[in-house]
Amino acid sequence: EVKLVESGGGLVHPGDSLTLSCVASGFNFGSYDMNWVRQAPGKRPGWILTIVSSGRTFVVDSVKDRLTISRDNGKNTRYLQMESLKPEDTADNYCHAELTLKNYWGKGTQVTVSS
Repeated sequence: EVKLVESGGGLVHPGDSLTLSCVASGFNFGSYDMNWVRQAPGKRPGWILTIVSSGRTFVVDSVKDRLTISRDNGKNTRYLQMESLKPEDTADNYCHAELTLKNYWGKGTQVTVSS
């Protein structure tokens, strides 16, 4: 069974850092692209970044200087380190992968940035 599980979210203060994780099971993460998508309260989901199977990454310009993506293929995990968090980073964060034309989503992890 293909499964994606996000973790690492929580309540943080402005300026803090946080690392989110996405663990995959049922397939080899290293062979597929992975996307992070987030949805702020009351807004539509928005694409944040893609890490392709080769390791190359594509990040939305608005957060490019505050995000670091890494991967551990041995653990079938992708990490998203977010720095200098702002209240507008408050959102549910989801990882996504497409396998053989089928989309898979995790249940998300919530990040709340508040003083």
